[in-house]
Amino acid sequence: MEEGKRTNFEEKIPHYSPKKTGENLKKTLVTFVIIIAAAVLGVGSTYQIREQEQVVLTTLGKAEAVTEPGLHFKIPFIQQVQKVNTTIQGFAIGYNESTNETVASEAIMITSDYNFIDVDFFIEYKVSDPVKAVYASASPERILKNLAQSSIRNVIGSYDVDSVLTTGKNEIQASIKEVLAKQLEKHDIGLTLVNVTIQDSEPPTAEIMEAFKNVETAKQGKETAINNANKYKNEKLPTAEAEADKIIKEAEAFKQERINEATGQVARFNAMYEEYIKNPTITKQRMFYEAMEEVLPDLELIIDSSNGVQKILPLDSFFGTETTNDSEKEGN
Repeated sequence: MEEGKRTNFEEKIPHYSPKKTGENLKKTLVTFVIIIAAAVLGVGSTYQIREQEQVVLTTLGKAEAVTEPGLHFKIPFIQQVQKVNTTIQGFAIGYNESTNETVASEAIMITSDYNFIDVDFFIEYKVSDPVKAVYASASPERILKNLAQSSIRNVIGSYDVDSVLTTGKNEIQASIKEVLAKQLEKHDIGLTLVNVTIQDSEPPTAEIMEAFKNVETAKQGKETAINNANKYKNEKLPTAEAEADKIIKEAEAFKQERINEATGQVARFNAMYEEYIKNPTITKQRMFYEAMEEVLPDLELIIDSSNGVQKILPLDSFFGTETTNDSEKEGN
């Protein structure tokens, strides 16, 4: 009996099996991985949209806006979610919002009457197209700030300093808002302008005023130099023009004189040539005599043409001095 009881008790005790234990451990690990994957997929397949917020849902490179608030589902690892703040946002131009210190490179501007002025602005905007705000440019806010600075300087440059400091602020704000809105529409970066406000406007610092005075002094010196140059030109130009006119007229008269002289010589030559054709010998003799008169104008000539030989006697002009000296010697 005792042996039989012991045999039944041993049958009730489970026997240890390495193979069965490994299968159980494997099932446990698989179950644990499935639970973790399900948790990850469950968390990654949903997203929450709050009020004043929109989402850009990108599916394999194709983006679309999701605007309804609440819980939404997406395909994990395939669809990407980028949240966009659609509340009214803003930034300062001309001062630092955190420290309230002036940013001179943004604040100092020049007016239409060539005065410097320190003006601070605050620009308000919001996202109107989330997809374009995310993908149209790398930094739409930076683009908006650059456009705002350009528009502000263009508008301020068309007003005088008194308007910017006192009565023209509302008109200036409206003009800047209109110009900037057109620029935003042209660039189409998904942002909409809400408002433009002049926070403060005041004359610049003493250093800038001193620089402005130097500019004005240089400007006046430039105008003085131009006026002096124009005065000198007005004084000298009539004299120079009269001198030039005189020289031109003298040159024209000399030209006409030379033309007339040449024309007369040509006519004289033609007339002599006609006579030469008629009587060559007589013409040659006459020309010879005229030449001698020009060459020896004071010579007394006796022309002897007897015996067919032409003689010129005596040559007093050549020997007058010596003949006189010989007569004086004979008298002595």
